[in-house]
Amino acid sequence: MSTVLIGEILSVAMFVATIGAVLAGYPVAFTLAGVGLIFAGLGMAFGVFDAAILSALVGRYFGTMTNETLVAVPLFVFMGVMLERSKIAEALLTTMGELFGSLRGGLGYSVVIVGALLAASTGIVGATVVTMGLLSLPAMMRAGYDPKLASGTICAAGTLGQIIPPSTVLIFVGDILQGANQQAQLELGNLAPQPISVGQLFAGALLPGLLLVGLYLGWILFKSIFDPRSCPPLEMSDVQRAGLAGRVLGALVPPLLLMLAVLGSILGGIATATESASVGAVGAMLLTAGKGRFNLQLLREVMRTTLGITSMIFVILLGASVFSLVFRGLGGENLVHDALGSLPGGIFMAVLAVMIVIFVLGFFLDTFEIIFIVVPITAPALIKLGVDPIWLGVMIGVNLQASFLTPPFGFALFYLRGAASALVRTVDIYKGVVPFVGLQLVGITLVALFPNLATSLPAKLYGAETGTQPVSAAEQGSAAPSPSGSPVADDFSDLLEEPTPGRNPPYRDEFEELLPEK
Repeated sequence: MSTVLIGEILSVAMFVATIGAVLAGYPVAFTLAGVGLIFAGLGMAFGVFDAAILSALVGRYFGTMTNETLVAVPLFVFMGVMLERSKIAEALLTTMGELFGSLRGGLGYSVVIVGALLAASTGIVGATVVTMGLLSLPAMMRAGYDPKLASGTICAAGTLGQIIPPSTVLIFVGDILQGANQQAQLELGNLAPQPISVGQLFAGALLPGLLLVGLYLGWILFKSIFDPRSCPPLEMSDVQRAGLAGRVLGALVPPLLLMLAVLGSILGGIATATESASVGAVGAMLLTAGKGRFNLQLLREVMRTTLGITSMIFVILLGASVFSLVFRGLGGENLVHDALGSLPGGIFMAVLAVMIVIFVLGFFLDTFEIIFIVVPITAPALIKLGVDPIWLGVMIGVNLQASFLTPPFGFALFYLRGAASALVRTVDIYKGVVPFVGLQLVGITLVALFPNLATSLPAKLYGAETGTQPVSAAEQGSAAPSPSGSPVADDFSDLLEEPTPGRNPPYRDEFEELLPEK
């Protein structure tokens, strides 16, 4: 058995072992790192893995710590937690419920709209679902809403923060795609690839995010027409209607101003994602202070929560660095590229296969687990085949949103179950999210059929096309490195390989035509 085949078998076994260990309940970060090191040892025992490759971990960890893009993560988390503690969500839900409540399905409309607004200002799925579950679900139940429709609407609206910017998910996906794009372009011989930024991914995700909002609103409208008993209107008195316009403006203006400051600065090219996150964090404190709720105790609680969430994410990231490094060192990346490139149907089937894998894993794994395990493995191969990285990032983002809703381990389901255990049954929650998962599949299908939904806005705002052109396998050169600051950064392991008969030294293949004639 050849060493290449042994390495590929070990890489597949490592992926399967990682998924199995996570499903068994072992901590994700330690699973990624531990399984990676175990299979690195097996690879060295079989002579298919060079221990010197692990020395690249130092550069990866240092690159992660000095990556300015990732600084935006704790800042956006801080902004979201601060706004959640400022009770802005409560004010929005109350006033929007009063504004639309007299319409059939009005409370459902208000939940979706508030979910979109909170997604663009907080992006914290758990806090959004719990808050809307505590505030909206009792009102919807008292109004006579179908428990399945009510719970599904709340869960779906709460997960909009995964795709509507600013989103911590998109930040990590964008950072991985940045490294993957550079790696793929260098392997294709492009020495000056077009850079990919988080701002471009934010711009690309904006229209698909609004598309999902429209699909959710359309479903509630459909239910109000064909099943009116499932979403009856509210009876409002003249006293409740008095001063409604002023209350709506008072609840809407502060978060809208914050959204304009954060997203406007990113999309307008005024500030980077990290800089706008700083603006958002300061703006959240000012809004909280404006409501008279800002104090030292609150600041401590918000900082403690931010530290916990951020630490959890980055520990997983560090563990994923070990996993991706060993996976690549065993030859798994080449295996994935060859497998995707050999599928009948070309790029379409390759993208479809990856989307199916991500969707299925969403039934069992958390969003960040999928990002750090699957995306670094598949993204470079897809980009080498000619897939636009911005479009790919948006497709992944929409797909990952479904992981919060898909049973049996959708986290949004657990959040709502914990917040409303006395109001709805677990089976109603599970049944309620099924139509919205279907709507998410419709959304990802529309983005697949009409790529301009994801690529037109970044092209207009940033003035450059980000896509690549498909190339044949014969045109794809040997491996070349990408910057070490990315979670998918190349480890320069090709430099550790000794030239063999019939194989040029590393990188020589791509520049053969530049060599002087003998």
